[in-house]
Amino acid sequence: MKRELLSLLLCPGLRIPRLSVLCAQPRARAMAISSSSWELPLVAVCQVTSTPDKQENFKTCAELVREAARLGACLAFLPEAFDFIARDPAETLHLSEPLGGNLLGKYTQLARECGLWLSLGGFHERGQDWEQTQKIYNCHVLLNDKGSVVATYRKTHLCDVEIPGQGPMHESDSTIPGPSLESPVSTPAGKIGLAICYDMRFPELSLALAQAGAEILTYPSAFGSVTGPAHWEVLLRARAIETQCYVVAAAQCGRHHEKRASYGHSMVVDPWGTVVARCPEGPGLCLARIDLRYLRQLRQHLPVFQHRRPDLYGSLGHPPS
Repeated sequence: MKRELLSLLLCPGLRIPRLSVLCAQPRARAMAISSSSWELPLVAVCQVTSTPDKQENFKTCAELVREAARLGACLAFLPEAFDFIARDPAETLHLSEPLGGNLLGKYTQLARECGLWLSLGGFHERGQDWEQTQKIYNCHVLLNDKGSVVATYRKTHLCDVEIPGQGPMHESDSTIPGPSLESPVSTPAGKIGLAICYDMRFPELSLALAQAGAEILTYPSAFGSVTGPAHWEVLLRARAIETQCYVVAAAQCGRHHEKRASYGHSMVVDPWGTVVARCPEGPGLCLARIDLRYLRQLRQHLPVFQHRRPDLYGSLGHPPS
């Protein structure tokens, strides 16, 4: 029996039917799900093209969330900057809101209306220090199905980079880095570790979340058109393999305005590193079932966390000498 189980774990292609992967566009018709997988929680990963128009962005996101609820998802993931993508730092600051503002109020009502959890993957938050700093936080907000805020994570690694062909990105011009990580949160799909976009380049963060009990890592993102094809899927699969977690990555896609475009390719990766769901081009959603029993079996047969040697690694957070 153990030999058969190990063979199943080592042949991910044999497991795909159990996950019942779905992809849909807005207003898609319901698609059949095999009855054998109904006991596994279903998550929805939403892909959008945000603009500076906050009202239109909410309309698009709400449509996808309602479609996710109709298809039976218990949790829907929205990407970084689901609220808006501005043309410059000044517009970003102008459009930002506090967590208690009107926009988050609409999402809390949406969560209650649809009866599902929402991962709001990167809200431009005016924090309590707004008056002093005149800067914001990139805040990942997790709402439960009653519309209550159960966790907030403020992005700790800010994207200040200059990639040839992609244009400069200086997130710190308008944003303050968060001070800490958020402990994994129990949800109907499993324990979720919160991160945002550029955080995926720092395996120390994902390992810390996994060691704290995370079963699902989430990287809501707005990846660029140059780094996307080169690094997006590779990094997400690496984070899944090294932590033996599911990885859920909701992404921005397409052209937001004349100054910016995003790569898209929202996906779900299982703990083996297999992409089990992927959004098609353009706004829409994909669905996947989360099999925590499989995750635990994989960790039992490949116990990498028990084999780690922290006595040898020292502090990996310092720059190389």
